[in-house]
Amino acid sequence: MTRLATKLAAATALSLAMFAPASAAETLSVVGSWSNLPLHKQFEAPFWGETLPADSNGEIETQLTTHNQMGIGGGDVFRMLGDGVFDVGMTVADYAVGDAPELEGLDVPLLATTPAAAKAMVEAARPMVEEIYENRFNSKVLAIAPYPPQVVFCKGDLSSLSDLAGKKVRGSGRMTTKFLEALGASGVNVAFSEVPGALERGVIDCAVTGSGSGYSAGWWEVSDTLMTIPLGGWDPVVTAINLDRWNALPENLQKLIADDVAQKFEAPAWDAAAGALEGDIACLTGKGECAAGDPASMKLVEPSEADVAEARKILTEVVLPEWAERAGSDWAKRWNDSVGKTVGVAVPLN
Repeated sequence: MTRLATKLAAATALSLAMFAPASAAETLSVVGSWSNLPLHKQFEAPFWGETLPADSNGEIETQLTTHNQMGIGGGDVFRMLGDGVFDVGMTVADYAVGDAPELEGLDVPLLATTPAAAKAMVEAARPMVEEIYENRFNSKVLAIAPYPPQVVFCKGDLSSLSDLAGKKVRGSGRMTTKFLEALGASGVNVAFSEVPGALERGVIDCAVTGSGSGYSAGWWEVSDTLMTIPLGGWDPVVTAINLDRWNALPENLQKLIADDVAQKFEAPAWDAAAGALEGDIACLTGKGECAAGDPASMKLVEPSEADVAEARKILTEVVLPEWAERAGSDWAKRWNDSVGKTVGVAVPLN
């Protein structure tokens, strides 16, 4: 009887084990960047919505939306992420500089004219960015991906950088706005989604954004001239996870997320940046093949050597010293020792 009871107990235990529900999956609430722009459509949505859950074999599930679909201002994304309102957030780093002025050093305008140079700047700045996000936003940086270079869309004619003097211009970040003001333009704060209406009504004369972003958002419908000098840098988009949520994940899932993000999200986004400007110019001007849709017919103005030299002078003599005052000399020195060495530019220190 004892032996029979033991066998029955073992069989019952086996049966219960076979039909017991699997351990619950980790569900991550994910808030992406602008839903209508290529970075989200081509990289964020496929990765978080499909790739990562599939690679986890059901151990990770995601609930994906974007900050504009939620009605969240860009400047609130990382603040809310740090508070644990959602688990993963991503948006333009420049949106967060009101809380962390030292973060402006990630995206200095005019220093990178190629994707390779932009990536080198980001890699040099990454240790600083990771520290900023941990201390300011209680979060861990998972990825830093680029938008296309931030170029100038203007209503009316434009022939050189100096023509921006006296115009009302929407900058893509605080440092870009400071540069525009030093150039003699009026920097105007206008949300990305409100730019077409502001251009149409004459609230602003020009606006800075990524070339592909401007095409996707229809800025070409209310502007005439495109200047390709990278006045707004590359507007890197930071992807971060709430630090408490990250620390609560099992180590195997932490490794899976980190590896997958690096290999299947961040790297492809950077690879796509190569050649993106040329394709965007074709779409915006109608000169060349536009793979993204119907071409526009904007006038293309390429910066002269004099434009570039004047821009660099303003950057090094006015813009970067002002940033050093906002961020503090310790951060400026760290920038000089990392990003500055990479691009051959130094912030003057007192």
